[in-house]
Amino acid sequence: VGEAGSPPQLLGTLLVSCPDRKGVVAALGQLFFGLGCNIVDSEQFTDHEERRYFQRIRFDYAQLHVGSGNTVVLERAIEEAARQYAMEWSVSYDSRRKRLAVLVSKADHCLWDLLIRLRAKELECEVPVIVSNHETLRSVAELFGVEFVCIGIDKKVPNSKEVAEQQLEEVLERFEIDTIVLARYMQILSAEFCEKHSSHTINIHHSFLPAFEGARPYHRAHERGVKIIGATAHYATSDLDCGPIIEQDVRRISHKDSVADMIRKGRDLERLVLARAVRAHINDSVIIWGNKTVVF
Repeated sequence: VGEAGSPPQLLGTLLVSCPDRKGVVAALGQLFFGLGCNIVDSEQFTDHEERRYFQRIRFDYAQLHVGSGNTVVLERAIEEAARQYAMEWSVSYDSRRKRLAVLVSKADHCLWDLLIRLRAKELECEVPVIVSNHETLRSVAELFGVEFVCIGIDKKVPNSKEVAEQQLEEVLERFEIDTIVLARYMQILSAEFCEKHSSHTINIHHSFLPAFEGARPYHRAHERGVKIIGATAHYATSDLDCGPIIEQDVRRISHKDSVADMIRKGRDLERLVLARAVRAHINDSVIIWGNKTVVF
């Protein structure tokens, strides 16, 4: 809420990445001031090795001089500054919530966690559709009143995977999806799909990779006697499980832990790490730079 007599806040977020040089902060501050916006929060980071500057600005545009509904003028001004300082940038507005498609297979722990957090208003987004290659989790979607779309893949049928991916693209377009969450979706997406959606597709997996790739990783980790397990959430790219990392966490394991204990603790980590990553993404707190991220 704004000051007495002022209109309620209308908040937006600007993410900026550019070569580190003098004048960037002053230029952005003057830009917002000149248009009647108020900067309510600002975070910045300089990678001195890369000589790269990153900034996240939260701003109130309720008193934008040309009218709060005319944000295209604001974006044109940002584009002009971007050309001058060679900026990569994106802007978002709190009034336009991100729309997520959650992709699942048979494992349900991450799906349950996301839907419960959504219902508890811990995640400021919308989940209009759940997509799966199995019917297993349809009842979960129905319990939360979310559309469930099953897109099966028959390995015996030529081009089945390509057809399924095209159907998935149609679902994403129909539901106006801007963020994809792979909540233990056990299908490998094509390089073309990953490249198209790389900046807004979040994947979660255990952190044994690449030591224990493939099936039954916890069994092989138990046989190896590992002392730490973990989970990693990252943006999905055509390089399988190697995209820019958003969030990670670990937990210690002892000789007393059985395979079942490790799986349970691993799933707990996957739930938490995925939720943190999704929250960071929908709050526009992540800037991708190469194969790394800056998370404010």
